[in-house]
Amino acid sequence: MIRRGIVTGASRGLGLALTRALSERGWRLAVDARGEETLEHAVAGLDGVVAVAGDIADPEHRRRLVEAAGEPINLLVNNASVLGALPLPPLAEYPLEDLRRTYEINVLAPLALVQLALPHLADSARIVNLTSDAAVEAYPYWGGYGSSKAALAQLTAVLGVEHADLRVYAVDPGDMRTQMQQEAFPGEDISDRPPPEESVPGLLALIDGDEPSGLYRAHDLVVAALPEPA
Repeated sequence: MIRRGIVTGASRGLGLALTRALSERGWRLAVDARGEETLEHAVAGLDGVVAVAGDIADPEHRRRLVEAAGEPINLLVNNASVLGALPLPPLAEYPLEDLRRTYEINVLAPLALVQLALPHLADSARIVNLTSDAAVEAYPYWGGYGSSKAALAQLTAVLGVEHADLRVYAVDPGDMRTQMQQEAFPGEDISDRPPPEESVPGLLALIDGDEPSGLYRAHDLVVAALPEPA
């Protein structure tokens, strides 16, 4: 059986790592990122992967992404996101135009993509929305990004209740050694963070399994999948 999916933000980091893993498992994927050349280079040679470059906040781009996925769609992964204003400012000084853009990409675009994809989803399809511990912990200077991820997590929870025939997951992938992490901590050594590939098994556990809709941490899913010690 052919399995089809969409992965946003697939030119680097967790999105690319997950795209590679799904391609290896025979998935046919439509993937996106803003930079056309970077995206096409990142996914070159991956079987079954179609690159659709564009801004996820653009309705026409979302339409092309869903169209490229084909039918029925078994998986939608909303991974694309932005940190917001940099360097990360306190909320008292947060530029509101930057905050609007952050919410447009991190909250409204994922919901819009879900709305567009819903009529094309297979029975028991999976929707995976990537969130963050900043959605539940009050970290100084992370108010813009964290509140956008908190909103996404709540939208995910409600979608799971409203669409009991689907599996709708909000997943915290944990700290990762990515460009976004480096942008959040300019000049700092982030080599102690694990690579995004270490979060992929947790996502695959949800995609391939039948856990109920809800909020998960990728690390917990990986640990749960480990065999019991002898």
